[in-house]
Amino acid sequence: MSNSNYIFTSLTRISDLEQTPFEVRPLEKEHWASGDYVVMRITHPGGGNLQLELPNGRMRGVIGEEQVVGALGERFATLEATGTWREVPKDGKMSMLTGAGLMGACTSKSAFILGMIRGVYAGHVLRASQKVTMDDFVGAVATRHMEIPVVLFVGTSMSAGKTTSARIVTHLFKKGGYRLVGAKLTGAGRYKDILAVKDVGADAIFDFVDVGLPSSICPKAVYRRKLPQLLSRIAASQADVAVIEIGASPLEPYNGDIAINALRDQLKCTILSASDPYAVFGLMEAFELSPDIVTGIASNTLAGIAMVEKLCNVKALNLIDSRNMPELREILGQTTGLPL
Repeated sequence: MSNSNYIFTSLTRISDLEQTPFEVRPLEKEHWASGDYVVMRITHPGGGNLQLELPNGRMRGVIGEEQVVGALGERFATLEATGTWREVPKDGKMSMLTGAGLMGACTSKSAFILGMIRGVYAGHVLRASQKVTMDDFVGAVATRHMEIPVVLFVGTSMSAGKTTSARIVTHLFKKGGYRLVGAKLTGAGRYKDILAVKDVGADAIFDFVDVGLPSSICPKAVYRRKLPQLLSRIAASQADVAVIEIGASPLEPYNGDIAINALRDQLKCTILSASDPYAVFGLMEAFELSPDIVTGIASNTLAGIAMVEKLCNVKALNLIDSRNMPELREILGQTTGLPL
């Protein structure tokens, strides 16, 4: 089958699969692993307006019987769905765990998710009878010490407002004339979050996909080996400031705790997007992390702001409200040493 007959999802963006021929053949389950490139034949397009994310970040609708190239992986989302390639049954039925092409068996989903894109395992992507993996396209990088000052975005859950906050802060630094690098160190493969930072001016962007991870759910030893490669790429950008997001929540199994600890020496400002004041308190206790700003849903009203400041003794600020921009600029300038 010609490459043009496949849909290539954004997890293939580090590869040459769109340009270079390959074959597809089923492999026994014992030979499967996270990060393997596989093909799924769509049998059900899912509910609502579900779409696939292409390598350039654009979204595309699906039709039954199309063949999609993605990667085996795992997801453990609190608000949407969980799933893993490890639970794919013998009949090969699987689901699109994210629109980026993260594939596996759905193990649970929110009642608010109408349906998922479903299909059947058609086989692994092979070349010279060897399976093709994301790791095959990760180039060597010189080890560099991360010295760029970091503004860190953490959430109490997924969809808490981290990316929106990161976009606002990126825009302010770019207006200030600084060179900026954006990065997402943990989460489940999607391109849209890191592209959102690029769209408002980031000079370079990176995420865990760049080092061969379809999601950052993996053994801690694997993530500890991959993270320095990712941080070295960020350091090589020679930016004035790094806007870095920890996807999902550090309390979820995405290795966010390892990422936060690796950044502590360069961490200048922490912005926590929170769903409610009590979640702020819980995350602060779990990670001994005192945010400089709490934003997100918890800061939407005066009642939420008062509760955060009383319960946690930290500053709550609604970053979406343009009236708060002068105070945000002041906090960022003071913490990073980069006047805005």
